[in-house]
Amino acid sequence: MRSFGYLLWNEWLKMFKKRSFFIPYLLLAGMVIFVAFILSEFAQGTVDGYGFAEMALSTRGMGAMLTLLAIVMTAGTVSKEHSMGTIKFLLIRAQTRTQILASKYVMVLIYSATLVVFLGIAAVLTGQLVFGPVDGPGATSLSEVLRAGGYNMVYTTIYVTLAFTAGILTRSTGSAIGIGMFMIVAESLAVQLLARYSWAKYLLFFNVDLSMYDGGAGAVFPGMSLMFSIIVLAAYLLFFLMAGFITFHKRDVA
Repeated sequence: MRSFGYLLWNEWLKMFKKRSFFIPYLLLAGMVIFVAFILSEFAQGTVDGYGFAEMALSTRGMGAMLTLLAIVMTAGTVSKEHSMGTIKFLLIRAQTRTQILASKYVMVLIYSATLVVFLGIAAVLTGQLVFGPVDGPGATSLSEVLRAGGYNMVYTTIYVTLAFTAGILTRSTGSAIGIGMFMIVAESLAVQLLARYSWAKYLLFFNVDLSMYDGGAGAVFPGMSLMFSIIVLAAYLLFFLMAGFITFHKRDVA
């Protein structure tokens, strides 16, 4: 356990030392302030503090941008080691390949989680300052904000895992980022085009946004439920990780 903790710390230092480490946080803070300003000017009285935070965390709002930033920052975690040649130095250590790759993946999740938490805190504080708390029927509660953050974390985890695996398979940072971003951009189009086919309910696109079960909106297909989507997402997550770990374990490093 201590050796794995050392690997995690080493991966965190690698990420922290990048010049671009704080850019996603700055971009998210800037977006929160900008959107709050626009809403305060043109939609005053229609948004409350927690409602603004929930909207910011939504996968249909700033939450999608958060996922894109997480992909850009983490997709090349493995592929950059190959391109820079540092992968050889990692593999000659006492730790197994599974431990090395697991530490990188866990750090990807930790970094993504910090983005979600940061966006949530920034949106709550900004919302309370700009719009103020609103009590009464129809007002958004803190629990709804936390639930939106949870949905966003699931959404981000699935797509960063996909990009992480793509980076292992292709050994190309550009390809990993491109695949991850393409999947997010193509999501809404795929849902519209494939909604007529019942088998499409097993596709990633129709299950990745768990917020569709919140507020009574419901799923696209009959028979779909929150538990159904969780099982489908777990299957995709397991498939991505198996593909990545098996490839990384068997691939020769010249």
